[in-house]
Amino acid sequence: MSFRIERLESQFKQDLGEIFQKYQNGSIITITAVRVTPDLSIARVYLSILAPGESEKVVFSKLEGAKTEIRTALARKIRHQVRKIPDLQFFMDDTSEYVNKIESLFAKIRKDRDEHSSSDEEE
Repeated sequence: MSFRIERLESQFKQDLGEIFQKYQNGSIITITAVRVTPDLSIARVYLSILAPGESEKVVFSKLEGAKTEIRTALARKIRHQVRKIPDLQFFMDDTSEYVNKIESLFAKIRKDRDEHSSSDEEE
């Protein structure tokens, strides 16, 4: 990946973070990653959403509905850096869910191993 692409991804992440503050309404929206295609036509934005008052899917759908407005706000911030503003694609980042699932599997393995070893000691 080129240095320019990495720099733009970092800049998009920072700028979109500022833009998303407007859409939080009590929820916490974190941009975990931004991946831009080499031709700069698409920016894939990975989001982690914590929404105490409403479901994450509702907040995500609100962001999807405001995609044009968000892209316009991004264009105002980066118009001197790129010729064409990339289309935005939002994705839910399920990394934390995956980590929790793996950790629970490890905990289950440890518990089973401990139960098995304690039953061997009793015999």
